[in-house]
Amino acid sequence: MTLFSSIEPVRYEGPETANEFAYRVYDKDREVLGKRMEDWLRCAVCYWHSFNWPGADIFGGGTLPRPWLAPKITQEMADEKLEAAFDFLKRLGIPYFTFHDVDAMATAATLKEHDRNLRTITEKMQQKMAAAGTKLLWGTANLFSHPRYAGGAATSPDPEVYAWAAAQVRFCLEATQRMGGENYVLWGGREGYDSLLNTDLKRELDHYGRFLSMVVEHKHRIGFKGTILIEPKPFEPTKHQYDRDVAAVFAFLQKYGLTKEVRVNIEVNHATLAGLDFEHEVTAARAYGIFGSIDINRGDPRNGWDTDQFPNNAQELVPAFIQLIEEKGFATGGFNFDAKLRRQSVDADDLYLAHIGGIDTLARALLAAADIVTERKLARLKQERYQRWDSDLGARIESGAIDLATLADLAVERNLDPAPKSGRQELAESIIARHCKY
Repeated sequence: MTLFSSIEPVRYEGPETANEFAYRVYDKDREVLGKRMEDWLRCAVCYWHSFNWPGADIFGGGTLPRPWLAPKITQEMADEKLEAAFDFLKRLGIPYFTFHDVDAMATAATLKEHDRNLRTITEKMQQKMAAAGTKLLWGTANLFSHPRYAGGAATSPDPEVYAWAAAQVRFCLEATQRMGGENYVLWGGREGYDSLLNTDLKRELDHYGRFLSMVVEHKHRIGFKGTILIEPKPFEPTKHQYDRDVAAVFAFLQKYGLTKEVRVNIEVNHATLAGLDFEHEVTAARAYGIFGSIDINRGDPRNGWDTDQFPNNAQELVPAFIQLIEEKGFATGGFNFDAKLRRQSVDADDLYLAHIGGIDTLARALLAAADIVTERKLARLKQERYQRWDSDLGARIESGAIDLATLADLAVERNLDPAPKSGRQELAESIIARHCKY
């Protein structure tokens, strides 16, 4: 028996079921636009919030009973956590998980011990993965929790901290490769500043660019076939983080020649913290050619911080799902449930209920988006709005066949007087709303 073993395996029972521990919408084998629902969503449980989150906040300690948590994690505690995590994954019935190095392993005091402890737990993970058929969506190194990273990791003012971070990333990237991981994520939780008065911004950006370049170089050196991902976030815990949104990440990648090597892992709550819509970040990532993966959660609109709540509003997600369908789905990414229980959700069963509700929400959004894409009303509305760009004038502008002076002369010669044309935003929004029936 483990902490989560009181629940029977979760199965699809349809929308009429009264069983709270069953999927109402998520039918993994249901075909949607020629692809199984499971393959569209590629859901993953995250190791840290699900099994390492104690339920603490800035005013109080942990409320969630997790017997494997302590200031110093022994190997026995790490093993107990591993048993509980894979028991949960098996019963929930989704294909992937994600992890940070230090969330899974026994506490280490030195880098040699860190390497040894990470190898120990990941070898056991591999055995569990093989037995259950579970896969690793991505791994990542925690370069933000330890006090040594107070001033950042790849942007630290201390090169010894930078070197320690490099070792952690090397160990975790190599572990991810051994485990067959499909991506590797760098989340720059403290890659930024609290004050420009004591920060050499250009130097830190150059250090960050070199660090990421070294990661890419090592990826190729060891033959890792997965995708390297950066996770944008604007602030919190630092005042300003360099990878604040998709556009900032793309500019950074351009400067350091990494646009062909690195993509983004977009988090919903991070997008809203940046004052942007989730679908904007997905759309921008597609436009820049760096769309990779998604951390699926939500924030509270009344709170200005990263609350990491489970998704429960399919209609809000539909516009991003339309983008996902137009992208033909994920290449190597997926939907990682980077979400945590509320402090008062103290029962072990609550972790099932949170994931079941979140997965069904994704399934609802997928089905609604598939209907909208199939119906093509929204696509036709957009096409009609831009149809004049398919004219000879539009083609000449887009191809670069006309310069500014010639274009200006043409406008004068033709006495152009274009009238405004309705964007039909209300109709577009109504199309989204009317399809959220699942």
